[in-house]
Amino acid sequence: MDAYYAGWLSIVPPVLAIILALITKEVFSSLLIGILSGTLIYSIGMNADFIVMNTVEVAFSTMANKVDFNIILFCSLLGALVYVISLAGGTKAYGIWATKRITSRKSAMLSTGGLGAAIFIDDYFNCLTVGTVMRPVTDNYKISRAKLAYLIDSTAAPICIIAPISSWAAAVGSNLKATGAFDSDFAAFVATIPYNFYAILALVMVFLVCIGNFDFGAMYKAEKKALEEGDVGDTNEQKHQLNASSRGTMFDMLIPIISLIIFATLALLYSGGYFGKDPAYHTLGAAFGNCSAGPSLVWASFGALMVAFFLFIPRRLLTLQAFMDGVVEGVKAMLPANMILVLAWGISGVCRDLLSTPEFVKSLFEADSGATMGFLPAFIFIVAGFLSFSTGTAWGTFGILIPIVVPVAQAINPELVTVCLSSTLAGSVFGDHCSPISDTTILSSAGAGCNHVQHVSTQLGYALIVAACSVIGYIIAGFTDGNVWLSLGTAFVLLILTVIFLHKRSERLA
Repeated sequence: MDAYYAGWLSIVPPVLAIILALITKEVFSSLLIGILSGTLIYSIGMNADFIVMNTVEVAFSTMANKVDFNIILFCSLLGALVYVISLAGGTKAYGIWATKRITSRKSAMLSTGGLGAAIFIDDYFNCLTVGTVMRPVTDNYKISRAKLAYLIDSTAAPICIIAPISSWAAAVGSNLKATGAFDSDFAAFVATIPYNFYAILALVMVFLVCIGNFDFGAMYKAEKKALEEGDVGDTNEQKHQLNASSRGTMFDMLIPIISLIIFATLALLYSGGYFGKDPAYHTLGAAFGNCSAGPSLVWASFGALMVAFFLFIPRRLLTLQAFMDGVVEGVKAMLPANMILVLAWGISGVCRDLLSTPEFVKSLFEADSGATMGFLPAFIFIVAGFLSFSTGTAWGTFGILIPIVVPVAQAINPELVTVCLSSTLAGSVFGDHCSPISDTTILSSAGAGCNHVQHVSTQLGYALIVAACSVIGYIIAGFTDGNVWLSLGTAFVLLILTVIFLHKRSERLA
């Protein structure tokens, strides 16, 4: 289908979907209405003969074309793995073991954040694995599922975008290579890390929340309800259906999960050519840069499921029938998350492929690119965040903006190329982090067993605070030719003061 330039109307679908989701607390119909509004604009703009029929036809054909079946398979297989581990009694046994060693809410949250920061290879893998491992622990200490989802989401994309060896680094590197402006794409990426203020401050925010319990706004209410009423906001109905084995041990959870991590790493290296004949990919950085994350995660989750099969069946923790029934139930449990992913990919496709939202945002950027150079990094951050929030994709955002930002910054002030490039990446992560239609936001909700709309609403305030402090940092960097200590230091201090103020205010209003 040919694209139609819809101008400002191109942002109507995501804005409408987000507003409806926040008002109705129901995400499926909100996303579907957003998609249909976009295809209606497209049908009218393209002068379709049968507008109503064309609206429906284009909506569902777009969803079908945008589905990433590898991610759907990965989510489904991981759901199956989680369910059979629970059936075998592994989750319960691990929870009992972990709570004897993790002795407080603070240490439970720190362990969650630390695990999230350690799994930096891929954000999808991060979101679902951390939730699976830490849910029994956080539930035991009455940590709300909204808080768990926030900790998962805030250590997924933010850590991946500043990890030199990750699927995100590979995506950025490919875009940098396309500009032809850098001698070494890897060196250019590494140079952006100190200036990626949003990613760094998002991780600092996680540390502050874990250490000082500095909650505020909707998250403060969710945590208070969890502590006082014991209602963590669990949306997972599996606990009412499980007849778990009483003979399971913590190793019945740890062995399959560790296998998943090992298989994922090996599969990523394999798909990247590390074990192949081409010597160009015989280094970790080159192999991860050339890997295919989707298929690799499918292979890894299937391998981990097979490990669980041979771990549980011979020991008669589960019968063959019970194991296969558990696989089916686990896939069913992931159905809501998979549906949201399909709808989110659909609305992203409508914006990017049909209504030319990126072109509209690009025109805004080019119109103002001659503004005072000192404000340019902050302006780029805001534009990137807006585009990523609207389309639900960080990769698509920096893929669009990097080829624009690099030549503009080189022409105006070459000393700020790295800062402008970093602000592009940071803004892309910001929008992706807080967008209700972002796949990582959806997977964080699924991994935590948290209502998706609640996750979005409780996390949004935290993300906006970090973004505001990042903007201040980029303004300072723009006027000091990239003085990282002054700009990042100011943003860091401002973040701490703001969080403390908002926490005390929430306490007074409670």
